[in-house]
Amino acid sequence: MENESEKNQALAVFKALGDASRLAILRILLAEEESYVELLASRLGLTSATVSFHLKKLEAADLVSCRRTQFYRIYRVNRAVFSASLESLIGKTPAPDDDTKYRESVIAAFFENGRLKQLPTQRKKREVVLRVLAEAFEPGRTYPESAVDEAIRARYDDYCTVRREMIAFGIMVRRRNPAGGEDLYAVRAE
Repeated sequence: MENESEKNQALAVFKALGDASRLAILRILLAEEESYVELLASRLGLTSATVSFHLKKLEAADLVSCRRTQFYRIYRVNRAVFSASLESLIGKTPAPDDDTKYRESVIAAFFENGRLKQLPTQRKKREVVLRVLAEAFEPGRTYPESAVDEAIRARYDDYCTVRREMIAFGIMVRRRNPAGGEDLYAVRAE
């Protein structure tokens, strides 16, 4: 992950580029290599103080550098920044999170002593909770309805809703028992 100074540098560059006067100054410096405040001011129709202000912003963003001569401060573009790609300036995309922290926070919020306190209303949280409850079943193995109800009831009283929701989320499948009797359930292997 990028460090704080890299984030601040990128932010300073984009802020500096967000002004028409500063962009005009950069265009001149890119075309002419070097210039000084008074010359830039006369070309842009701005005061020397305004140009100095904008150059300080550009210098703080490391877009220009300055050297002193006897009478003038000479500014030039920092070509290294301009030759960098926009992607490198923005920074690398962080690796996608594996949702472990999110899952753990949902479990901590909705379970107490191994029992579900309440079924979440938010869909993503509800799915996390249902998958935790489904861990009581061996994937691919078939269970009669009474065994499913008993396993769910050990962790949450409204076993009918949980069973129905597991089917709706595709976590569990239900089929009729060919021999008659209770329906059969199985948790899908992921």
